[in-house]
Amino acid sequence: MRYGEKTAVDGLDLSVARHTITAVLGPNGAGKTTTLETCEGYRRPQQGSVRVLGLDPVADRRDLLPRIGVMLQGSGAWSGARAMEMLEHIAKLHAHPLDTGMLADRLGLHDCGKTPYRRLSGGQQQRLGLAMAVVGRPEVVFVDEPTAGMDPQARRDTWDLLTELRDDGVTVVLTTHYMDEAERLADQIHIIDRGRLIASGSPLELTRGGTSTIRLVVTKPFPDGAPASLQAALGERVEVTTISEVSLLVTGPADHTTLATVSRWCEEHGVLPESLNLGQRNLEDTFLALTGLEITGQEPGQ
Repeated sequence: MRYGEKTAVDGLDLSVARHTITAVLGPNGAGKTTTLETCEGYRRPQQGSVRVLGLDPVADRRDLLPRIGVMLQGSGAWSGARAMEMLEHIAKLHAHPLDTGMLADRLGLHDCGKTPYRRLSGGQQQRLGLAMAVVGRPEVVFVDEPTAGMDPQARRDTWDLLTELRDDGVTVVLTTHYMDEAERLADQIHIIDRGRLIASGSPLELTRGGTSTIRLVVTKPFPDGAPASLQAALGERVEVTTISEVSLLVTGPADHTTLATVSRWCEEHGVLPESLNLGQRNLEDTFLALTGLEITGQEPGQ
């Protein structure tokens, strides 16, 4: 998929298993939204093919639409419609909808049910958008940033609902900027960058089973050749990854010997640590190591 001279999705090849929660992660501009909109039938692929439930999202749109649910970034609700009116209207468009009262209870919509959409908070709009996406009992539901703007309790309620949908046989495909959300919810994760798939696996596979890490943050940029120099000092049993010009991640056995070697290397190279944190490799560490970008980092266009 291209926009002018920019290639937004570049030979992307991935699959989503039925009855799973699959997260598609990437920095801004990586092609996540374009990929989901192509799967949903809003965009026609310029090259290659897409199949959802065995159907072409464009050519077979009439047959596919009743079987999928879509949570749009902008919700799609009319600005003047009250929250529950909008949900009940969407429910009537489906043959066998879920009970709207139950959904409202689960997602905390009753308190704002009579409030026009334009007056809802960002978190309330997100909850309404999710309810509209799942009310038709979809086989596959696409959710884009489902908990953006929500308070902690609303996030947990949303996580519980998505997990219950998966357990009931619904396939959930989500994008999120929250690494803890992806790590907690997803059975499978695809990380894309610059329109290409760069890693796939379960959260455990991508974090290498919780390998120990040392995150070194310094007060000014590292000297040239710092990662290779530190790697040589530590040996092959660990891996040194550049996170930024002032941050390195050491992955491997983080014992007292490794810590002492890192400290000695800093002293020998005139590097002043701002922080030296010992922990377990998590999904955010993996994401940063693969893309070199914070998940909210900006790239041109999308």
